[in-house]
Amino acid sequence: MTAPSTAPAPPSRGSRWIQQWDPEDETFWKETGEKVAKRNLLFSVLSEHIGFSIWTLWSVLVLFMGPEYGLTPADKFMLTSMVTLVGAVVRVPYTFAVAIFGGRNWTIISASLLLVPTVAAFAVMKPGTSFNTFLVVGLLAGIGGGNFASSMTNINAFFPLRKKGWALGLNAGGGNIGVPVIQLVALAIIGASGGPRVLLGIYIPLILVAAVLAALFMDNIENVKNDTGAAKDAAKDGHTWIMSFLYIGTFGSFIGYSFAFGQVLQNQFGRTPLEAAYVTFIGPLLGSLIRPVGGALADKYGGAKITLWNYVGMGAATAVLIAASMQKSLGLFTVAFVVLFVLSGLGNGSTFKMIPGIFHTKALGKGLEGEAAAAYGRRLSGASMGLIGAVGALGGVGINLAFRQSFLSYGSGTGAFVAFLAFYAACFLVTWAVYLRRTAAQGQAATASEAKPQLSYAEV
Repeated sequence: MTAPSTAPAPPSRGSRWIQQWDPEDETFWKETGEKVAKRNLLFSVLSEHIGFSIWTLWSVLVLFMGPEYGLTPADKFMLTSMVTLVGAVVRVPYTFAVAIFGGRNWTIISASLLLVPTVAAFAVMKPGTSFNTFLVVGLLAGIGGGNFASSMTNINAFFPLRKKGWALGLNAGGGNIGVPVIQLVALAIIGASGGPRVLLGIYIPLILVAAVLAALFMDNIENVKNDTGAAKDAAKDGHTWIMSFLYIGTFGSFIGYSFAFGQVLQNQFGRTPLEAAYVTFIGPLLGSLIRPVGGALADKYGGAKITLWNYVGMGAATAVLIAASMQKSLGLFTVAFVVLFVLSGLGNGSTFKMIPGIFHTKALGKGLEGEAAAAYGRRLSGASMGLIGAVGALGGVGINLAFRQSFLSYGSGTGAFVAFLAFYAACFLVTWAVYLRRTAAQGQAATASEAKPQLSYAEV
């Protein structure tokens, strides 16, 4: 029977600061901790979900912007590229904001900040507005991309190690689904002959609701401290940058295609905004829902193996896209693009799953055992995830810039898909060379000993 907990219960609703928090204490967790953690998770997901929606807002707004707006396809791809770039960059400071302001406080601040790009877009969204104005306002929407990093950091502190995979997976998936949700809302508005300001008018009150609910129901944890040394150590480790490269191929593809899919359908296949909106949400939705499956498969078979073969699948889907693009086959193109979305989501789960396993294996290699090895792995993997998430999102910038150049040079997206195919081949080779080739060379015993730490962590 578990000994009575010595950790105090969370404070009353008035203070909103929890002075001591010990989720690893089973009695504390069962009596008070689990309820508080799940409450914070719920409202964190809500805020992050809306953050993802605002980040990808311009992938929808450009569908409304017909010839009367005076923007070329290249202008629109440049616009969405810059929005993606800001979202990637702000993930770094957002990662550390929780330790500075507190999880609840930063959720309120970050949710409230979403009003700035949304209200600004509401003000300028009309024909006659200059491209530079749209670009500046679009850049503001990039802050929505940062909410993922701070939300994951915050929720990571609330849950015990045995529950982190479930909590972080739910948190990430709930945020990612913000992409197809705003696309579905846009579909309904376009179908009802509404304009872009209707969409913005819907999200402005939702942002206010998310901020108010965070203020009423979330908590700060006093003992969450910013370990800048861990960030420096993670930045010096080569595996952080190798995994960043691989995450560009998975999450970078997911967010980049989320921004670009509708534009490609319009510009290459002549789809109307309504026709494009009918299918653009399907890929991001399936890609979001399947992310935990990638983690579960990595649990069972090893993250590196799933990631390796996932890149084979992404390469095959891209080859089909190239053929469909050249043959101007809309049906085959759409199916292959949705498959590519699904595989990018699967890879999101498997690549993130690799991170704790890699650093735990390094701890074992240093001679650490038991809790010492686990603590080392948690410290560096937690710090590296913020950097990996930020760099991975830069892949979305590259995808939109590649489409822009492809349409300028060839009038279609075919050239961009050829470049993506080459990149997925490079990701396959890196995964094999760094994480599988050495293991195979050392025999079955070494394979088992190295793979085991990867399988011991919950999905992300």
